[in-house]
Amino acid sequence: MKKLILSLALMAFALTGYSQGFSFGPKVGLSQTKLDLKSDDFKNGDSKFGYHVGLFARIGLGPLYLQPEILYAQTKGEFSFNDGTGEEMYESNFNRLDIPVMVGLKFFKLLRVQAGPIASINMDSQLKDAADMVQNADYKNATIGYQAGLGVDIGNLIVDAKYESSLGNISGTIAGFETDQRVNQWILSVGFKLF
Repeated sequence: MKKLILSLALMAFALTGYSQGFSFGPKVGLSQTKLDLKSDDFKNGDSKFGYHVGLFARIGLGPLYLQPEILYAQTKGEFSFNDGTGEEMYESNFNRLDIPVMVGLKFFKLLRVQAGPIASINMDSQLKDAADMVQNADYKNATIGYQAGLGVDIGNLIVDAKYESSLGNISGTIAGFETDQRVNQWILSVGFKLF
């Protein structure tokens, strides 16, 4: 499954070289995450900040564009568990390779509206200080969700503000990929077009 997602991402980046409106560059940013646990035993904690770093490409198609990205993302979540003797707070770390593919529409050569799927490959996710209270957290190898938001282009600088969530309310799996293991998050990122 990981090889399939990586192959598709590399193919998307390779094909972008044949487009006339092609740009490419680095991208970094911050995210704000809050776990959304659907359980009476667990309670959601405070929002946590994370980061991402990677590369983006953009293929111009007139007023439309396609923007695939490959990003290493580190996010956190906080929750509490009451075992009857007291409430314990736990923190989870999610280290993933995110591959969003945004389809967007440009307005006035400055403003952009975009949305698209995001595939995530689990690199190293863990539950801190869980001891014997919360065991066997099963992090899937790969999941799929969606992102949507706005963007601004100022010269070679691009700024994206997006919301990311799960497709789990629609389906448990899409094409064999899990859709329900994803934290909801707000994302702010900055990229620079090298060409």
